[in-house]
Amino acid sequence: MGLEGISLKNGTTLAVWRIDMQSLRQIDFDELDAALQSAPALSACLFRKVAQGCTRLESLRQSGRATALDELAEAGAWTDAALHLLALELPHWTIRRLFHEGDDWLCTLSRQPNLPITLDDPVEAVHAALPLAILRAFVGARRRFGTEVRQALRIPQIRPALGIPVCCDNFV
Repeated sequence: MGLEGISLKNGTTLAVWRIDMQSLRQIDFDELDAALQSAPALSACLFRKVAQGCTRLESLRQSGRATALDELAEAGAWTDAALHLLALELPHWTIRRLFHEGDDWLCTLSRQPNLPITLDDPVEAVHAALPLAILRAFVGARRRFGTEVRQALRIPQIRPALGIPVCCDNFV
């Protein structure tokens, strides 16, 4: 992972974190969630750790669709940056609930927000800071998405049948 600069159309240069694809396999989502939970506020270093686990972000940066995320992170607009990261990395997940109760924020992410909550399988996270609650739910969804991807890759292979295929339809 390295820090590089990207020049925008207006002549300004943004600092962008380049992520090594080898490091993506070494992300421990439990450790990342614990770091988010114990943090009192979001920092650039912690946001970088969360962004390191994103598989789509590098290709979106190359196409220019992630410049807004870099601008938000550079400006310190952490809530907007967290929402933008969620939209870029997990486009099928949406925020189902986001509310403040007592001293904590509750963020619930869902893949099917139109289902009743009892039938849905949402990801929930709680934190005193709003951007950290969103990012904790994001990490929980990434954890679940990662296990779904690994399960989807285990497709049983079917051997081709021996012999010659013959069409047996009656066209009379």
